[in-house]
Amino acid sequence: MANNVNKADISTFDDIQLLVNSFYNNIREDKLLGPIFNAVIKDKWDVHLEKMYKFWNTVLFSEPGYTGSPFPPHAKLPIEKSHFEHWIELFNKTVNEHFEGEKANEAIWRAERMAEMFNFKIEHMRTNGNLSII
Repeated sequence: MANNVNKADISTFDDIQLLVNSFYNNIREDKLLGPIFNAVIKDKWDVHLEKMYKFWNTVLFSEPGYTGSPFPPHAKLPIEKSHFEHWIELFNKTVNEHFEGEKANEAIWRAERMAEMFNFKIEHMRTNGNLSII
């Protein structure tokens, strides 16, 4: 089994594509998250992946390209804290399989904060019966 002993940091758009493609390949096959993602995205995975390349390129490198708000598409999904925890577990595993360094750590940190915020907002909206903030 070949293992990348000296993994590089996330430093290029190609690295972002590798991260996003690897992560979403894992998501698509995942027993918990796969059915949710596949039901929403259907046959438009290339569109979703392109959006995610731009999103992470903007988040990690402040490159223009991603526009929009990432929260609204998630607000009405049948997801709860366990889904976010599992999403983070898969994201961290994917980052750590391919990369190490400052940007890799930042990607993990940002993904964890995003999952926490999304979960908090969804729980708040459901508790208060208010889906109008999206």
